[in-house]
Amino acid sequence: MSNQDDKVAAPAPVQGTPTASGELDDLLALMARLRVDCPWDKKQTNHSLIPYAIEEAYELGEAVQSNDDEDIKGELGDVLLQVVFHCQMYAEQGRFDMSDVIATLQEKLIRRHPHVFEAETLEDDAAVKARWDEIKVEEQQAREARGKPKRRLDNTKAGSALMQAQDVQKQASKLGFDWEGVGGAFDKLDEEIAELKAELIDKSKDVAEYNTSKANISDIEKELGDCMFALVNVARKLNLDAEAATLTCVHKFKSRFGYIEAQLAAADKCLEDSDINEMDALWEAAKQHERSS
Repeated sequence: MSNQDDKVAAPAPVQGTPTASGELDDLLALMARLRVDCPWDKKQTNHSLIPYAIEEAYELGEAVQSNDDEDIKGELGDVLLQVVFHCQMYAEQGRFDMSDVIATLQEKLIRRHPHVFEAETLEDDAAVKARWDEIKVEEQQAREARGKPKRRLDNTKAGSALMQAQDVQKQASKLGFDWEGVGGAFDKLDEEIAELKAELIDKSKDVAEYNTSKANISDIEKELGDCMFALVNVARKLNLDAEAATLTCVHKFKSRFGYIEAQLAAADKCLEDSDINEMDALWEAAKQHERSS
């Protein structure tokens, strides 16, 4: 474990062609080598990796549900890769390394289990949970002492962007920051969509056309995010789960597209042999098939 007063040194890259040894140090050296010689790995940042970490966590959940050992090992490895990748980049910045992360985790596990490692006796799961919550309060007090005050929305649950958006809106609503009915949420959605369109319109043409080539991509991203956030507000006001609604749509889309692929295969065709008109007609047929089944 590194001393906070000393500058952290990143692991040395492995030389030559590595082998799958199963050792953590060898994995760290392999990651260091990728950061040196792989163009994609070299250009990544801690922020650019955030979507991948979220994606891998979801894929691990699916693998566990499948109960396939090979898939589970693969997805656990992908989650571990995210940890190793982040640690490598933070070590390159001289901030901390893998040993610091492991030691921090060990300290937390020991601290949060006094009934295991100390003389405390907790009789059941409820008592363990209550003690766990007490310890978390103590940890928050320590954070505040380090200049990290707790804000009213800090209790937002971790999860996908949709899940976090709905939860933070729910927390704000409890504090009185909300519309009375769904009408206000719809008005806000219309406002945000208009702002997104305005960001995309090429005013040099008579007819408004969407053109991102000359636009500020960062501003477009912000406006798109505002639209998504506003739509989640509509879902919340309708007592619907935005994440569940979106997942239902994803599954529906995959099912309908699978129908298109199956129908084309029955005609000895593949997707690449088709065009948008044929696929659109089959899409409508898929919707009809859903209604009749």
